[in-house]
Amino acid sequence: MTRPVTVSSQARRLLLGRALRAFCDGYVAILLPAYLLSLGMGAWETGLIGAATLFGSATLTLALGQWGWRFDSRRLLLGASLLMAATGLLLARLEDFWPLLVVAFVGTINPSSGDVSIFLPLEQARLSAAATGNERTRLFSRYTFLGAVASSLGALVAVLPEQWAHWGISRKEALQLLFLAYGCVGFVLFLLYRGLPAASGNKSPTTPLGPSRALVLKLAWLFALDAFAGGLIVNALLAFWLFMRFGLSLSAAGAFFFWSGLLSAFSQLAAAKVAERIGLVNTMVFTHLPANVALILAAAAPTLEWALGFLLFRALLSQMDVPTRSAYVMAVVTPPERAAAASFTSVPRSLAAAASPALSGALMAAGWLTLPLILCGALKIAYDLSLWRSFRAIAPRH
Repeated sequence: MTRPVTVSSQARRLLLGRALRAFCDGYVAILLPAYLLSLGMGAWETGLIGAATLFGSATLTLALGQWGWRFDSRRLLLGASLLMAATGLLLARLEDFWPLLVVAFVGTINPSSGDVSIFLPLEQARLSAAATGNERTRLFSRYTFLGAVASSLGALVAVLPEQWAHWGISRKEALQLLFLAYGCVGFVLFLLYRGLPAASGNKSPTTPLGPSRALVLKLAWLFALDAFAGGLIVNALLAFWLFMRFGLSLSAAGAFFFWSGLLSAFSQLAAAKVAERIGLVNTMVFTHLPANVALILAAAAPTLEWALGFLLFRALLSQMDVPTRSAYVMAVVTPPERAAAASFTSVPRSLAAAASPALSGALMAAGWLTLPLILCGALKIAYDLSLWRSFRAIAPRH
């Protein structure tokens, strides 16, 4: 007889799965542009592949919202795990642009600092029912905290190709071995998620939006603006910018993304405490604004030291809106609308984020190396002000 799995046990599996995925994302986001450069590709190709990863994730998320209700979420998580395994195996084998572009589109590569994969709505749907009120915010904070810490630790792996060179392993071979490790983690996730129980017996289709429809659609458009801006300077492109603007080494890039990820992690853990004092919307806005100003200042920095300083300050504040945003969406809609609300707010974010890396790549290839950072900061400031104006008076229902 199968031993029943408690809610806390499910949450632990989901939190561990998030940490494992984020660890891999932390080094893949840095190593992917380095791998493309080693294959003779440039800013345009890097931007296109970055856009393909985000657009592919958006397409999968859209399909999930449209047809995912027909399947048990546990089976979908298992399928996503196998897709991650296949992505790593193919990355370790392919060297031509077009095959890599296809893998980027259909696979699970995440070039950004956040999580834009198909795993996210599936995991959050299970987590949202595990707690209520402030406890839900704390649970989402732990979820994002573990992801950020693991991602920062993963960034340290980016130094391995240079260290392995002393052992006679070429840079390209080292990168391919690390992509292979990414695929192996996909198999580990498959085993981990096999221990999740099947979904409850409710087989009804996804709940349509009812009284919260207008509110959710407005949030979706605002989140899309934020995601489009963030896609202009995903981690893979930020690493490329640091390589090209300041000649940053792979080891130094790994150290920078480690510390920036660590700062983001602890700020996300603190987000729940801040939200209890000043509210979810105020936490989302008034931590985000100075972070975006810092990004613009980093773009104008005359030296590497100043640029890294501004970027680290940005990392300290820029992700505090992630757990509070998830908690706010779940709290302002009625419980029957939560599944639909998650879909309607996730898909526009993914689609918007998919469009901007190619634009950044084109701007960088045309010589406008710093312009994507400035555009990202300016658009995010516009998002912050619009969000505060529209939702500062709308308190959470739950």
